[in-house]
Amino acid sequence: MTRFAFILTLFLSLVISSCNNTSSHDHNDANSIELNDGQKWKVNAEMTPFILEGEKILNEFNNDDFKGLASQLKEQNNSLIKSCTMDGKSHDELHKWLHPHLEMVTELNEADNVEEANEIVNRLKVSFETYHTYFE
Repeated sequence: MTRFAFILTLFLSLVISSCNNTSSHDHNDANSIELNDGQKWKVNAEMTPFILEGEKILNEFNNDDFKGLASQLKEQNNSLIKSCTMDGKSHDELHKWLHPHLEMVTELNEADNVEEANEIVNRLKVSFETYHTYFE
């Protein structure tokens, strides 16, 4: 197993085990997120600040230190995961967004150059747009 695969597996295991929910986790891509009968899903008040702070950090990023950006985003994601108290369908739908988002942060940390990192930063911005489409 490569170092990257090991770290990704370890981190995803943390994501799954950190949620205070014993239901199964369906980690589909963001395209399969469903609205709540046409309405946005409510994210609990404990988790929301970490999502919004991650978005703020991303939007304020304006240099080439993409490893530093990845570290800051990972810190916000770790706090988000630790604060997870959601359950049920809203929890499952949030994980459909969160799983690919976490993978992008890992990809950003592993980027080999600024051009690759900038492409991932743009994908992360789209990820936050997706979050706002389905969650409040």
